[in-house]
Amino acid sequence: MERRTRKTGIVVCLLLATLSLGLSVYAAKEVNKYWVHDETRPLPTVVIPGEKPGEPPSDAIVLFDGENASGLVHDSGGKLTWHINKDDGYIVIPPKKEKAGGMRTEKSFGNCQLHIEWASPEVIEGSGQGRGNSGIYFMGKYEVQVLDSWTDNNYKNNKTYADGLAATIYGQHPPLVNVCRKPGEWQSYDIVFLRPIFDGDKVVRKARVTVLHNGAAVHNNLEIEGASAHKTVAKYKYHPDKLPISFQNHGNPVRYRNIWVRELAEEPYLIKGPTPVKE
Repeated sequence: MERRTRKTGIVVCLLLATLSLGLSVYAAKEVNKYWVHDETRPLPTVVIPGEKPGEPPSDAIVLFDGENASGLVHDSGGKLTWHINKDDGYIVIPPKKEKAGGMRTEKSFGNCQLHIEWASPEVIEGSGQGRGNSGIYFMGKYEVQVLDSWTDNNYKNNKTYADGLAATIYGQHPPLVNVCRKPGEWQSYDIVFLRPIFDGDKVVRKARVTVLHNGAAVHNNLEIEGASAHKTVAKYKYHPDKLPISFQNHGNPVRYRNIWVRELAEEPYLIKGPTPVKE
């Protein structure tokens, strides 16, 4: 009788352990709200990639294709005043005397992926921050610096402050490495930007950015400390969920080409809850 009771107890314990394990797995799925190999899970939208590196995929918004800059306007919202060279397929910042102002997207963006190619002036003028200076401002506030930061002798011929180099999050984070090309040569930025989230004036989530400069990762899911500013500690101030992307006119004839952007959804992208774990 005692042996049978002991055997029954062992079986009951094993059943309870198995049930507990199954419930814990299901509970974890319910908390995380993930599907696991569920064929009812919605599939991603199909996007056709560009045929060559740097070409826009099928869901991209092309802002400038070498001739048409219909997606770009003056930073005041009026007609674009930067010069377009259709023969060579680029747009360039005009001379200072023209007082052309900045450039921005006509459309507003939050989370997005931006591809842009740029070239600092081939003829070197100025030094430090006066050498091929411009910038890309996400939401008009968070700057990825554009600058001629090329050096062949460990900055002896071209030095500025570290958080002002090309590809810096200006005034905050220098790039992991400096992969700048020579003055006049075309360079590329591929930038993934995650907007900040506010609850009233409180920042619930800071903005984040990943930057590839000439194909090399120089910022990896980096947290941005606030709006870019000169000689001022960055801080956040409430703003709408979507705002234009701005391009700075710093008075240097920096050229831009092949500009396109993709709007990005928040992740994880969830539509329904989990399915129970099958025994």
